[in-house]
This record gives sequence, C-alpha cells and structure tokens, in this order.
Amino acid sequence: MEIQNFLYRGSSLTWQDYAVLLLLLVLLIFVGLWFGREEKSTADFFLGGRKIPWWAACLSFVATEISAVTLISVPAVAYMENWEYAQFFIGSFLARLVIAFLFIPAFYRYNCTSIYEFLRHRFGPETQIAGSLLFFITRLLASGVRLMVASLAVSVLIGWPLIPTILLFSVICILYIAWGGIKAVVWTNVVQALTFTIAGVVAIAFLLTRIDGGAAAVVAIAGAAGKLQIFNWGPSLPESGFPTFLKSLFTDPNLLVLATLNGFFGSMAAFGTDQELMQRLLTVKTRKESQKTMLLTPIGSLLVMLIFLFIGACLYAFYAQNPGVPLPDKLDKIFPHFIEQTMPPLMRGLMLAAIVLASIDSPLSSLTSSFVTDIYRPVIFKSGTERHYLLISRICVVIFGIILAFIAYFFSHFEKFLWLAFKIGGVTYGSLLGVFLLGLLTKTRGNRVNVVAMTLSALGMLVLLILSEKQIFPLGWTWLLLIGTFLTFATGWLFGKKEGSPTDLPPQN
Repeated sequence: MEIQNFLYRGSSLTWQDYAVLLLLLVLLIFVGLWFGREEKSTADFFLGGRKIPWWAACLSFVATEISAVTLISVPAVAYMENWEYAQFFIGSFLARLVIAFLFIPAFYRYNCTSIYEFLRHRFGPETQIAGSLLFFITRLLASGVRLMVASLAVSVLIGWPLIPTILLFSVICILYIAWGGIKAVVWTNVVQALTFTIAGVVAIAFLLTRIDGGAAAVVAIAGAAGKLQIFNWGPSLPESGFPTFLKSLFTDPNLLVLATLNGFFGSMAAFGTDQELMQRLLTVKTRKESQKTMLLTPIGSLLVMLIFLFIGACLYAFYAQNPGVPLPDKLDKIFPHFIEQTMPPLMRGLMLAAIVLASIDSPLSSLTSSFVTDIYRPVIFKSGTERHYLLISRICVVIFGIILAFIAYFFSHFEKFLWLAFKIGGVTYGSLLGVFLLGLLTKTRGNRVNVVAMTLSALGMLVLLILSEKQIFPLGWTWLLLIGTFLTFATGWLFGKKEGSPTDLPPQN
C-alpha cells in the first residue's frame, strides 16, 4: 500500500497508464538483452561486428538525434516562441550531404572503431586523445541535459521526485548497454523511434479533438500570434539602419542566416565529429551502406520535428481557447503538464512511455568506445586481451552511467533546456570540427599544435559564452561554433607542419 501511494502521489495516472509503460519498458529491455547477446570482443561491443542492417542504423540515428529534448522542449519552444527552430534543419540537411561524402569514406578507409582514430592516423596520438577528451566533455554535459529533461517530464507525469526518476533511467541504461553494447543500443533505438513517432501523431489527433475548429483553428490562432513563423529575416537594413542590423546579426541566434550556418556547422560537428551519432553509422557493413543510411536520416528527423512543432502550436491554440485551464509553473513543462492533466488513461500511458523510452537512449556506449579505444587501450594498458578490454568496457558503462546521473541533477536548476544543449555544444564542437576539417581538407601534418589550437579555442568560446550570458559582451551563442571552428582550423593550418600527402591509405570498403 505504501508503494502504491508513492506511485500515485501527485499524479492522475491510472493502472492502465502504468501497464502501458511497463509493457513497453519490458519490451525495450528484452530487445536490448536479446539482440545484445553473444558479445565476444570489443568489435562486437562497439561496432556490432558491422552486421547491423542499414534501416535499423537509420532509425537508431534518428532516435539518438531526437531524444527526450525534442519531445519535451520543441513543443515548449513552439508554444512560447514560434517555429524558427526549424531553420536549423536547412543547414542540417546540407551538413548530412557533406558527412556522407567527406567524413564517412575517411572513417571506413581507416577502419575506425572510434572516429578519433582518424585523428591519430592523420596527425598523431596527441590529437586523437585531445579530440576524445573534448568529446567526453561535450557528450557528458549535453547528455546530462537530455537526461534531466526526460526525468523532469516523467517526474511531472508520475509524481515522483526528480532524483529517483534519474536513477531509474540510469539503471535501465546501464543494465542493457553493459550487457549488449552497441547492438543493444541500436535495436532498442528502433523500438524508441517507432514509439515516439506514433505517440506524437496520437497527441496531435487528440489535441485537434479538444480544439474548437480543429486544425484550421490551430492555424488561425497560432498564426495570428506569430507562433507559426519559420523564417527570421531580421530587421530591414534600410528601415532599421546599419547599427541595428549589425547588432541583430551578432546577437540574434534565430536569424535565418545564422540559424542556417549553425545548423550546417552544428550538424557537421554533432553528426560527423561526435562518436555518439557516428557510431551508429559505423555498425553497417560497407561505406556505401553507411552513406545511404546518413542520406535517409533527414526524412525521419524532419518528420518528427514537424510533428512536435505542430504539437506546440496545438497546445497554444488549446490554452488560448481555454484560458481558465491552469498552466505549469515552468512553461518548459507545458507538454507533460497537458498530458498529465488532460489526456485520458492509456493515451497518457503511451505518451509517458514515449518520453521514458526516448530518454533511456544514452551515450554510455559511445563514451565507453571512445575511452577504451582512444585512451585506455593505446595509453593506459596496451597488452590486454580482448576478454580484458570487454570487461573494462562493461565496467566503464557503469561508471559513466553514475557520472551522467550526477550531471543531470546539476542541470535541473537551469531553464530553456533546448538552447542550453546547443550552447554546451557551441563551446567545444568548434574545436572538434576545426581539427576534423583540417585533416579532411588539407595536407597539414601538425600534431601538438592541434592540441593547443583545440584547447585555446574551447577555452575562448567558454569565456565568450559566459560574457554573453552575463550581458557583458552581447554575442549570439550561434557564433561560438563558427568562431571556434575557424580558430582551430586556421591555427592548425598556419602553424602545422606541411609534409605532403598523408601516408598510404587502405582501400575503401
């Protein structure tokens, strides 16, 4: 009885809702344990033996890109602001083309387990370790935001305190990822992608039944309030004057040109230089299959983004027609608040399950693969057996899961979570993207100079972000990635040693 009271305290969820959640959780864990069995080496644990079907890798990529931040924060942004977030997809689509035809061939050419091995082949071990460490910092902090967003949403729905919710997600992630590695991750991602896509469509259908006038009313009400605006052209130069136009260019991250540039460089960094997403693309057998997977990911990502942007518009229309319905204390929680307060049983359970499943996707496999491949194996312990490295990999999954839980709780004191995740990436992604572009586009062979360039760039972007947040130096966070990429690339190119073309490359797959 005490446990039952704890579960239902502060929540209107019914046993049917919990049954749906439990059913899908059991399915997820079963899929992870079943497909992740028979791990005999780190090649199995980190790459799935390169036997993952391309369509599964594609759905896994989309599920990892989306996460609970999309499910919770995108409707909130659409409710509070507009659809300008969609501008980032323009640049993101172009970035995927570059990754497919520039990054992926290089990673397959060097038969990389971790993409930072490319930096070792191209420059040297110091650049590889620096790249891996920057990935650690970025991925731990950004994934901490994602885990916190999901935990906050579920705590609203279930009525649990935040800490037990974070612990629940962390334990589930550790359980099946430590057992099955990347195969478990990919196949559970497939379940997650299907679940939150179906849940989003169901949410729209239900909202339209609660809005007088249906979809036409949503367009009219949200459109009149500017909530459907996609493009931010900025102030007109003739009307506003050059000073106002210039200030907007440097301070408004939603300006079309900046959003497109950030979508391009940000996606190139997040998808091409971050082991978390690129690891999915390395699990398929050949380079051509990996390229096909990447080129198909925009379809799924765009579909999910539009679904949850439209949910935000529907929420705005619903609350505009029902001004007496109470709003949450933080508008970041507007969607889970609506689910908990308004949706009927079973449907609430499906929404809850979608959020829970989207949040269970974690970076533990990619963090472990990078640590073992880039740091532990080549630097700390060089003479271990495959059995030893597999054991260390499983231990690392547990350790990183605990660290991630602490980081998620720390970020629970922040607001505007969607932009927070982007700001974190803006500090370090420029360093990573700059050095990868240096290796892919030039013949420069500098090594230690790259480490200096990456470090100084990341520290410089951190200072700029702090100054910007404190309104001391007004600069849109969008500029951080652009400036960081340029500084790293330019420094490495100017001061690196030019020793002709790289060493002979293995044939492409």
